[in-house]
Amino acid sequence: MAKGPNAFRTISEAADELGVPQHVLRFWETKFSFIRPMKRAGGRRFYRPQDIAVLNGVRALLHAEGYTIKGVQKLHREQGLTHVIAAGLGSNGSGRLDALIDDVEAPRVAHDLTDDARDRLTQALDDLARIKARLDGLLRGV
Repeated sequence: MAKGPNAFRTISEAADELGVPQHVLRFWETKFSFIRPMKRAGGRRFYRPQDIAVLNGVRALLHAEGYTIKGVQKLHREQGLTHVIAAGLGSNGSGRLDALIDDVEAPRVAHDLTDDARDRLTQALDDLARIKARLDGLLRGV
């Protein structure tokens, strides 16, 4: 049974899907800091759909467009991850680009909180700190 489009892929599944050997994915991970699959215990890699999109873009730039590793690094540095992913989507996947970019860059939007949301998070953090202090005291027998 085939996995769904949103399922995580192992390195062997990702390599098969992209048509490259597994060692190439590991090598790209060392050369491109923006390739960051999830790693579980023992270092086992799991690739999210957005990771596959990034890898597909790198593959397209290196193999189809003729970029060098330094060229892809420069493209990423100067034009961002959007251009790397877009290279892998080609002209037929532009509708998916925005959703993939949002998934890949989601951790960067934390600064876009409203003042109310920031206050609620600060209060929750203060509550957690008090709870932790109380638990620490209980563990010490206080």
